[in-house]
Amino acid sequence: MKSKEKLIEQAYRLAYKYEAEMGSCPQCVLAAIKETLDMGDEATIKAADALAGRAALSTRGTCGALVGGMLAIGSIVGREYVDFKEGKKKRRVFKYAKKLCDKFLDEYGSPTCQGVQKKIFGRSFDLLDPKEYEEFEKAGAHVDKCPSVSGNVAR
Repeated sequence: MKSKEKLIEQAYRLAYKYEAEMGSCPQCVLAAIKETLDMGDEATIKAADALAGRAALSTRGTCGALVGGMLAIGSIVGREYVDFKEGKKKRRVFKYAKKLCDKFLDEYGSPTCQGVQKKIFGRSFDLLDPKEYEEFEKAGAHVDKCPSVSGNVAR
């Protein structure tokens, strides 16, 4: 059994590596959690791809890495489908999701992709505009900026 610190560092390194090499911040976080803790599933990782750049690269909404982290938490302690169908209220997930959100806000000052971009780049980019996306990449998007965000969420 690996120590907690080693697992935390492994999750960080995997999410960082995946974001740098492949992109799709929510998928990177979920894959790192799956591979580190053997929790989560491939269907959730696949579905999360649409949430990169928060909602189809729109950057308008919650950061995709943060969404990936909340999905990971939900896959571990969220309400089961049978409990949902029976109308059972299970609120344990919110305790852990709020901790992640609070840490994220402390670090980046905003839960939105645009806000995170402003914090780490000094400005935000329109990821759907090819010229803006090129500037985003030239500014280090997948060199160290976004990989560090995905890594921190997975951590």
